[in-house]
Amino acid sequence: MTSTPDYAAYIARLPRVLAGAAALFRDGAGRVLLVEPGYREGWGLPGGTVESDSGETPRQGARRETLEEIGLDRALGRLLAVDWVPGTGRPPLVAYVYDGGVLAGEELAAIRLQEEELLSWRLVPREELAAHLPGALGRRVLAALDVLTEGSGPAELENGHRAG
Repeated sequence: MTSTPDYAAYIARLPRVLAGAAALFRDGAGRVLLVEPGYREGWGLPGGTVESDSGETPRQGARRETLEEIGLDRALGRLLAVDWVPGTGRPPLVAYVYDGGVLAGEELAAIRLQEEELLSWRLVPREELAAHLPGALGRRVLAALDVLTEGSGPAELENGHRAG
């Protein structure tokens, strides 16, 4: 008679995937809010790793990270993009981008950076995003902006490229 492995052992053998979530904020002119992390090169959106082991959802993670990183606690709008990003030296990442909405002047003035992680923030027009966000991240943000412009429903991406 063969024995069936217990459920915990089965789960332990399954592949692992990381999850990240971010918020796409704009100002009244349509410029995108980017943050400059101190722990790696380049720029990004406010966001970070989803604490899925503690039961956090991607939407909750994006809101928590936004509060931690820039001091704004806002309900996020709809899901704009989901991106499957293969890993190099890490497991693959599923990245979620939510609509953070348009920030008014007083909200921009209220931004307070998480000093342990972030060096600065700036508002960047669409045509300059690729210079600040190379690769999959830049393509993901542009796809999310297209979803907002088109009024279409979330972009399914693979490494920043439209899937399907």
